[in-house]
Amino acid sequence: MRFLIYALVFFALTGCVATSVPPPAAEPQPEIEGEKIEERVEGKIEEKIEEKIEGRVEEERKEGVENFIGEMVKRHGFVQAELENILGQAQYQEGIIKAISQPATARPWYAYRPVFVTPKRIAAGVAFWNTNTADLERARRNFGIPEEIIAAVIGVETFYGTQNGKHRILDSLTTLAFNYPRRAAFFRGELEQYLLMGRNQQADLLNIRGSYAGAIGIPQFMPSSYRRYAVDFNNDGKIDLSGSAADAIGSVANYLKSHGWEAGQLIAVPAMVNGENYREVLYSGHPPRHTVTEIGQWGVAPRWHAPGSRLATLVEFEMKNGKEFWLAFNNFHVITRYNRSVNYAMSVLQLAEEIRAARASSL
Repeated sequence: MRFLIYALVFFALTGCVATSVPPPAAEPQPEIEGEKIEERVEGKIEEKIEEKIEGRVEEERKEGVENFIGEMVKRHGFVQAELENILGQAQYQEGIIKAISQPATARPWYAYRPVFVTPKRIAAGVAFWNTNTADLERARRNFGIPEEIIAAVIGVETFYGTQNGKHRILDSLTTLAFNYPRRAAFFRGELEQYLLMGRNQQADLLNIRGSYAGAIGIPQFMPSSYRRYAVDFNNDGKIDLSGSAADAIGSVANYLKSHGWEAGQLIAVPAMVNGENYREVLYSGHPPRHTVTEIGQWGVAPRWHAPGSRLATLVEFEMKNGKEFWLAFNNFHVITRYNRSVNYAMSVLQLAEEIRAARASSL
């Protein structure tokens, strides 16, 4: 059956139609030889199918790149030959497609937390805080973001700047812009911002490295965020998110503040639920809309004290033996603007709490 399916696909792709069937041999060959012949034919058919698919993908990619270059020339005044030279050196990376199709944040919370809230990451967070005390304090004064939150974001993103990513950003963005249809529009926009960033900063676009998704530097800013929220926090006349911890600290703080962080306010507290009505107020990616008092109508109550007038939403986390619930406030939602995953936001919160506690006990 498998052989028949491969044969039909092969004929459909090549346009070939069998016109005759050879007569059976007078003496049938042993079964093992027939199987070997079938395997060889199947292998050839698979090769042909793969070649045609690869050819079609390459044609679509080439057409997409040409259209993109035309848009960039028209919209931003780029020189066509220069863009053709840059994008002509971009390389498609199959591994990037595989990586983005299986993000770490898709893991259940009980598997996600042990990756990011670990003794090693907590200790490194304390060291990062001690090394960058002045910049973290200044960021808190200027933007209202606690030192431990800034440290935890950087800790989750790149282990405090030690794991910034090894992919060429140009390869990441072009692969996703032209070979990942589900989010092609988003990544074309990021490729556009990357080229603009490179022009404005006179950066070497061929050698900047980062994540498989195109995020750059210690805080893993996408190009659009880099251009909009990155700051020169050490006042040396340039923004360097890959080499300057100070610029990374100030940029993370500016990002969170710009997305509505409320200084001195709660982030999240444990909650308990009664019945099934709580599903009506589960977090859906929007800012909280109900007060703590109002949310009680759906059988939800905080386990810790939380002002009844504060706006909140309910977040659930998958544990090995059931669910864990938290009431999340505006600042939790702000963290999800950095990464849309609630697992990510909770890992930042819990890592931050552990860093603060560990540092306090060491002083």
